Amino acid sequence: MEARAIAKYVRMSPSKLKPVADLVRGKSLQEALTILKFTPGKSAELVEKVVISARANAENNFDMDFDKLYVAEIYVNQGPTMKRWRAGSQGRAGRILKRSSHIGVVLKER
Repeated sequence: MEARAIAKYVRMSPSKLKPVADLVRGKSLQEALTILKFTPGKSAELVEKVVISARANAENNFDMDFDKLYVAEIYVNQGPTMKRWRAGSQGRAGRILKRSSHIGVVLKER
């Protein structure tokens, strides 16, 4: 049995979120939440919100035991990219890519 949570269209690039996801992959839920709480940056906050949501799904929907849960899977995929233009020198335009991500977490019992 597994509980999952997905956050879509998160306004941060996957390259900033993936190192944080790698920190908690395979860890127990309590240890993962502690790591995320003390990791600086917005990326840790975003990943923590998804892990907390998956924990709530496990407890409320599947009656899983909080102490036995661990992060079985965590992934960060690239979402759609917004393309914007910024004025450049001599009448040119510079391209700005505003990337987004999809964060997914799967929790299982040991």
